[in-house]
Amino acid sequence: MKKNIAVLAGGYSGEYEISIKSARMLMQNINKEKFNTYLVCITPTKWVYIDENNLETAVDKNDFSIVSENNKVNFDCVFNIIHGTPGEDGKIQGYLDMLGIPYTSSNQCVSALTFNKAYCNYVVDNLGVSVPRSVHLFKNNSYEISKIIDDIKLPAFVKPCSGGSSFGTTKIKSAEDLEKAIQLAFSVDDEVLIEEFINGTEITCGLFRYKNQLTVLPITEIVSETEFFDYEAKYEGKSEEITPARISPAAITLCSATSTFLYNKLNCKGVVRFDYILTRGGKMFFLEVNTIPGMSEKSIVPQQVLAFGHNLPEFLDMLIEEALTK
Repeated sequence: MKKNIAVLAGGYSGEYEISIKSARMLMQNINKEKFNTYLVCITPTKWVYIDENNLETAVDKNDFSIVSENNKVNFDCVFNIIHGTPGEDGKIQGYLDMLGIPYTSSNQCVSALTFNKAYCNYVVDNLGVSVPRSVHLFKNNSYEISKIIDDIKLPAFVKPCSGGSSFGTTKIKSAEDLEKAIQLAFSVDDEVLIEEFINGTEITCGLFRYKNQLTVLPITEIVSETEFFDYEAKYEGKSEEITPARISPAAITLCSATSTFLYNKLNCKGVVRFDYILTRGGKMFFLEVNTIPGMSEKSIVPQQVLAFGHNLPEFLDMLIEEALTK
């Protein structure tokens, strides 16, 4: 009997549209011979199942079920593709854990930790992996611009601690721009991370586990036409994403080994993407981990999957099968 899979998309953040694009790709590529797929969309005002005619039916939050063609549907697994809150920060994971429904992403604790860039950096640094110097600010707490500049130096990045797709992120080069950048980041989140700029090549590494074997996908090099890999570069064609990356064999080994180490130490599940800066001297700095990477046609992980030699239906099948064994 075919398993019922909820493709869970939407969310409460500015990444809503990206999540919907990822969900559409999943709906097209999940193996229909093995799985019944249902698009479930979450917004701040409603949880709904959207059928092939774009008709909406409310989700029963008591057991996360829907009614389709006059039949109640309970889900065997959730393919979580919500970027941002509540799907990437642990809230949905805790809800599904309470209901006993397996899902494709990392658990509640891991998701909450990794979604907050500052706290994740503390842990990664403690594990011995290099991270940029940073200052962690909290809304309504005082701070001194001059001290921040002394600690971090310029240029620097100012970003919300919890967020994605570079919303609210600014690269600053002068002290006059710092306060404005901090307030922009605070408009997105109650915590702000200010990080030193590391000059080098941005690379990103995807990994996933299947049948107790961790697969490291080909590394991608990111060449942005904009000041940094911002929303415009990520989603509006203002970047070149080169897979496999044009880096040395030693750098490939370092990136793959570090990503494997962090995947295991952070107790990640499903497909995860680690982002780094690689300096000319061969030193690598951890930037962040994305526990629910994009799955749209323009996203990096699908590019890496194809470069590895898998097709997308095969890859998605493995992610679902792995989740069902939890």
